[in-house]
Amino acid sequence: MNRYSTKAVKVKNIVIGNGNPIVIQSMCNTDTKDTKSTIKQIKELESAGCEMVRVAVPDIKAATSICEIKQNISIPIVADIHFDYRLAVEAIKQGVDKIRINPGNIGDKNKTRIVAEMANKKEIPIRIGVNSGSLKKELIDKFGGVTPEAMVESALEHIKILEDYDFKNIIVSLKSSSVPFTIKAYTLLSQAVNYPLHVGITEAGTTYSGTIKSAVGIGSVLSLGIGDTIRVSLTGEPVEEIHAAKEILKSLEIRKFGVEIISCPTCGRTKIELISIANEVEKRCKVIDKNIKVAVMGCAVNGPGEAKEADIGIAGGDGEGLIFKKGKIFKKVPEKDIINALMKEIETL
Repeated sequence: MNRYSTKAVKVKNIVIGNGNPIVIQSMCNTDTKDTKSTIKQIKELESAGCEMVRVAVPDIKAATSICEIKQNISIPIVADIHFDYRLAVEAIKQGVDKIRINPGNIGDKNKTRIVAEMANKKEIPIRIGVNSGSLKKELIDKFGGVTPEAMVESALEHIKILEDYDFKNIIVSLKSSSVPFTIKAYTLLSQAVNYPLHVGITEAGTTYSGTIKSAVGIGSVLSLGIGDTIRVSLTGEPVEEIHAAKEILKSLEIRKFGVEIISCPTCGRTKIELISIANEVEKRCKVIDKNIKVAVMGCAVNGPGEAKEADIGIAGGDGEGLIFKKGKIFKKVPEKDIINALMKEIETL
């Protein structure tokens, strides 16, 4: 997949943009001042595959907590700042790896200049986060409502504010809860700037509906070659955001994260308990660090033939199953042994 060319922006030990792997992010839902809980959650996110984490900084106490948190985690930490430039200043002093602000809503230009100069000195990137729900009235009036064009113009205004202070270590996001809106906004912005883009669907919803909405929205943007880092925003446990993000990237064949499971939807030909078998295989494969494709198929019709691109798989019969590798039948086993037999063969790959 060809990606839009963007400049490289370094966040601690991670480089975003310029063709580097698309980075997976999440955000803590803990009180940042509760450093113990925040550190615990970040470590859980990191174990799941999170590569960068954002924390809310609503007050000075939260900003001063960043130093302790940073000392106890490995992945880059991002401070989420709104309105008060002093929070950005303090977060930078505490050693944050990146800040997320809107330069236009933290006060007069002098306050923006202070933040930009400090971030430049510490080589800390700034993510400009434009949300469809927080556009200026002037832009809404100009474009006749909240539109993708209005969001893009807002982003360009924020970018210019930073560029006027010779700050170009910038990442940009355009967040909306509408999938079509998001796709158009990112398409327009990608044609206007070469800064790395952070992609997501904001307020996507609960774990189930939000995952589907995010997969459609983020996946559509990424399929256009747009995007350098992503966050799936869910009303649920943050770890679920990481699982969803990894599946989105895997489904587009952008990145590999261990075993990929493919399985058929079952039909009247299925003679084995395929649903429970598929769920168990998926569960066991989560701990296997091999970039392979495993097929769990209900019958010979959907087995070695349709799933021949799989590295290994099973196809059900009547109380038994076939194990095949690259479309070629390898052995026949009883249904009760099929999972263990498959897992044993996976270990040898």
